[in-house]
Amino acid sequence: MQLQGYSKSDIDKRVRELAVLLQIEDKLDAMPNLLSGGQQQRVAVARAVASRPKIILADEPTANLDKKNSIILMDMMKELNEKEGVTILFASHDDYVIENARRNILLDDGELVS
Repeated sequence: MQLQGYSKSDIDKRVRELAVLLQIEDKLDAMPNLLSGGQQQRVAVARAVASRPKIILADEPTANLDKKNSIILMDMMKELNEKEGVTILFASHDDYVIENARRNILLDDGELVS
């Protein structure tokens, strides 16, 4: 955000806003190695949306997460889509991600199947 010209106060405000939305506000001062896998994924989502992009490309966003954290992460990404207006394009083998997407495009060896 600094590289894009955001002020320190705007950055601080955005960090807190996203931390609350992603339920990691109590982890703002934690070292990365002390965060759970789910918390680390939420930090990655926060980094991806911090500067308000129009689109996010998410490659296997639920990889290495248990079912509970996968559900939490997908709910949060849905909320970001609705509240922030960001389009999220998922590449995934996770049935939960696929079932919860608004639209699915199936590729097989790079060929459009459906």
